[in-house]
Amino acid sequence: MPFPFLELFNDSIKVFQEFLDLFKDKGQAEVASIAQAELELFKSTILNIAVTGETGAGKSSFINALRGLTAEDDGAAPTGVTETTAEPTVYPYPNHPNVRLWDLPGISAPDFEPNTYLEQVNFERYDFFVIIASERFKCNHTALAQEIERMGKRFYFVRSKVDEDLRNEERDHPRTFSQESVLQRLRMDCRKHLQKAGISNPKIFLLSSCEFTKYDAPGLVKTLQDDLQGLQRLAFLLSLPNLSAEIIEEKKAAMQKLIWLISLASALVNVIPIPQLSVACDIRILLGSMIAFYKYFGLDDGSLANLARQTGKPIAELKAVIISPREEEINRDVVIKRLLKEEKGLPKLTANLPVLGPMLTAGISFLTTYFMLLSFLDEVAEDAKRVRKTALKEDGKKLK
Repeated sequence: MPFPFLELFNDSIKVFQEFLDLFKDKGQAEVASIAQAELELFKSTILNIAVTGETGAGKSSFINALRGLTAEDDGAAPTGVTETTAEPTVYPYPNHPNVRLWDLPGISAPDFEPNTYLEQVNFERYDFFVIIASERFKCNHTALAQEIERMGKRFYFVRSKVDEDLRNEERDHPRTFSQESVLQRLRMDCRKHLQKAGISNPKIFLLSSCEFTKYDAPGLVKTLQDDLQGLQRLAFLLSLPNLSAEIIEEKKAAMQKLIWLISLASALVNVIPIPQLSVACDIRILLGSMIAFYKYFGLDDGSLANLARQTGKPIAELKAVIISPREEEINRDVVIKRLLKEEKGLPKLTANLPVLGPMLTAGISFLTTYFMLLSFLDEVAEDAKRVRKTALKEDGKKLK
């Protein structure tokens, strides 16, 4: 088994070579400009998700669940037994406001016309549609789906409130009740009615907004991720609450790729020499990125407060398992301290690399910021897993 120092040395050489490859056909200024532009593009990427269906189907509850909120949390969509949405209302994700869920007016009116409805709600604004029904899908649902498809956009069918169906079925047939059989019957019924109405291969998901990590909700989230491309896919992933340990790992893997761009920008754009360090970088970029990491992984005070309310755990108990610096503690001095630690831990590359001068200096700055951010990412991802386990632990039983 290689010594840790040797592993770090090999990783550093590999990353540094990839760094040098960027400059084969481009100058330092051009590479810096490209890195900065790609980061700005990520920050400005917008995703608009439309949620529609009949009045009372649970559109608002679905929106809250997908954002990791309950009806009583700040910024939640209002819920009720009567229609609460008279016009399209936007609900941004708390920690990623460029990802927006839109609660559209209900489609239960007798004179509903899908073409005029889509015109009224500004069809072009949305990247895709989620069509929700709390019972069987009806002609209004299928007519709307066909019009959306005709106009060239994606849609997904969500059958909500399946927890109520299961409770009713278990109450009425306690001896023969089987959850999987009931769910399978619901899927077949939905598919039959949609196919009969002309939807050849409908994407159907059964879920409960009250128990959002159960049933088909994980499959819906995965399908939405897979169907999105590029920066929209990344934005959607980072906006999600930590619904599962798998989502935390996916966020971590996605952020590792983004760290490359952040490190390039910090080492090449508006670089400033740092006291006590042999590197120069833009501290503001690193500081802003570390604070953003905290929010992406739900470790900021707002996210922790919501999680505490939802699970009945004291917020102090959730904060107690966080090892990385708290959000309010992340400042310029913390960034410099971590850079200093990383620089001292890196192998002395100057004698082993075929470059000298400014390019070597920029490369060492890049390596230092890159491995510092990777280390911080590992910490916040592990913190997010611990917070999730602490929040969901019940009666001493550990999560799987």
